[in-house]
Amino acid sequence: MTQPPHDEPTAENTEELREQVEQTREGLGQTVEALAAKTDVKARAQEKAAEVKDQATAKAGQLKEQAALQAGQLKDKAAEAAAQVQDKLPEPVKDKATQAAGQVRAKAAEAGQLWQEKAPEPVRAKTSQAAQAARGNRLLLAAAGAAVAVWLVCRRRKG
Repeated sequence: MTQPPHDEPTAENTEELREQVEQTREGLGQTVEALAAKTDVKARAQEKAAEVKDQATAKAGQLKEQAALQAGQLKDKAAEAAAQVQDKLPEPVKDKATQAAGQVRAKAAEAGQLWQEKAPEPVRAKTSQAAQAARGNRLLLAAAGAAVAVWLVCRRRKG
């Protein structure tokens, strides 16, 4: 202990010696803090959890963007398929479909009026909530309807 380390020069006066001691204390303090941080399992686990959470959030954002892009592509494909089906339908079939749609609308309006008159209030409230949810997902419902229409046309042609 009386000999200084080989890589450090010896102090020539007490002021330099105090400065060296202070630098050594700072170095030891930093080393102790680093070791304490490594042994703090709870803090390290929290840091890792935060890191994993950030990664998951980023991945979820990417997946959401991809899903939106694919939904748009599916919507475009469904619109193309519906347009192709409509183009291939003969005029009498289109006219009958238009008439049938008008009749369905009239019957639906009639049924809706009857529903408003006869259904209990809690049932009407739940139905209203379901209708609002369906309106919020129109794109999905339209894509599903177009897919069913294409399937029915294809099935009819094969059968």
